[in-house]
Amino acid sequence: MAGKQGKRGFGRIRKLPSGFYQAGYVGPDDATHYAETTFEAKVDAEAWLTAEHRLTLDPGWLPPRVRRDYEEANRPPSLSEYGQGWIRSRDVQPRTRALYQGLLDKQLAPDLGALTLPAITPAIVRSWHTRLGPNRPTQRAHAYALLKSILATAVNEQVIASSPCMIRGAGVGRRRSRTEPATLQELQIITDNMPDRLRLAVLLAAWCGLRQGELVELRRRDLDLAEGVVHVRRAVTRLTGEPPRVGGTKSAAGVRDVAIPPHIQEEVERHLDRHVPPAKDSLLFAGRDSGQQLASSTLYRWFYPAREAAGRKDLRWHDLRHTGATLAALAGATLPDLMNRLGHSTVGAAMKYQHATQGRDKIIAEALSRLAKGDEG
Repeated sequence: MAGKQGKRGFGRIRKLPSGFYQAGYVGPDDATHYAETTFEAKVDAEAWLTAEHRLTLDPGWLPPRVRRDYEEANRPPSLSEYGQGWIRSRDVQPRTRALYQGLLDKQLAPDLGALTLPAITPAIVRSWHTRLGPNRPTQRAHAYALLKSILATAVNEQVIASSPCMIRGAGVGRRRSRTEPATLQELQIITDNMPDRLRLAVLLAAWCGLRQGELVELRRRDLDLAEGVVHVRRAVTRLTGEPPRVGGTKSAAGVRDVAIPPHIQEEVERHLDRHVPPAKDSLLFAGRDSGQQLASSTLYRWFYPAREAAGRKDLRWHDLRHTGATLAALAGATLPDLMNRLGHSTVGAAMKYQHATQGRDKIIAEALSRLAKGDEG
């Protein structure tokens, strides 16, 4: 049943049986065009017609539906849309990609995700950053750093004219407390309290500065006992709900050869004889049941009681690597030596320190053994 119709100077408004109003008009193309939505109040329908009438006076007039499609196609992307594409375009490790995605989903999207990039102002960024609160400084810094990186790319791609991220120092995390490295005595107690098959894992983490992902992917062929060197070429990445992934090291600088301090060489040989099958591809630290890379949960199950025995409940597994860096510095390693030995640098730092030599690394390894034996000479 037709509803009531009302004629006016431009267009037509019709009241529908639902009580809402429908507005339409005959355009310059002699076709009838209707508003894409109905209106609860007649005055709103009239306002739409008034706005459309002005548009029809423009030589470049487009029908409402065509105009909508054009505007949608040319609409600036929202932060969530642009951020998803930004993450997909990054050449990063799976764990880093998962970190970015988690920050976008949980920290950025709830408050900023629906906003188009030009709509994000410095005031909006500062308000968002304030609401994150200071209780988790590292997560807060990572979230801000991600937002700043995404918007910097948007500037480079001319999606926005300038970045609204102007909070000085907000992308730098500050730890509340700094964990002290293990002493030689504490390191020995931790090693002694690990099961025999995992003693070497502690020693390589501490004395060679290996990351956990690098450590559990080591295979027999990666150890050159004649030269006393560990070849670090791969690393394991674990993401929640997924099987372990074997890929490259954390960065290009992570691919390195690390000299083994002579004082743990015998322990390396003993471990190979007792716990590693003769095949060159055999893992140094395999899961007992699965035959795959040792799981972090298994490592921690033994490491936590061992660190407690040493009176160091605060010590994380990664702090063994920090311990190794400290010991190497005490043995006389320069900053370039440390960067080379640990494989820990940005791209710029890797280029700056790429002249560090393997010969220096052997000298450091020998000095580490003298330090372990208490020989200052």
